[in-house]
Amino acid sequence: MLNRQFAAAVVLAAALMFAGAQSAQAATVITGTVVNQKYLLTGATVNVTTNAVLKISFEVDTAGINLALCAGNVTDFEAGTCGTRLSDSGGPGFKFLTITDAASLNGKQLYILKEVGSEPASFTFSIE
Repeated sequence: MLNRQFAAAVVLAAALMFAGAQSAQAATVITGTVVNQKYLLTGATVNVTTNAVLKISFEVDTAGINLALCAGNVTDFEAGTCGTRLSDSGGPGFKFLTITDAASLNGKQLYILKEVGSEPASFTFSIE
């Protein structure tokens, strides 16, 4: 009986560890619409100093519009310039993957700039 309880406890612990590992890999997804020329994704600067792999995917959901995913300082965002270009859009159906070091974004904000088109543009952004 004691061995059965011990085995059940081990299985439960393994299941909890696996569930925790899965939730740590969950992606953050933001969908939005760029109405004017720019869209701020982060409300504050990125604060990561540890070197870690960061996977970002970016997709434009509106035909005839090109958007750029950028990282830069507040001055870059306000001026509508792309400090560091992380990705470009290719139109609906094209999802682009960017793999970068999280520490390289430290002190920067993430934002989207409209490069082509004047209509509102919907997008999907995910990060894990």
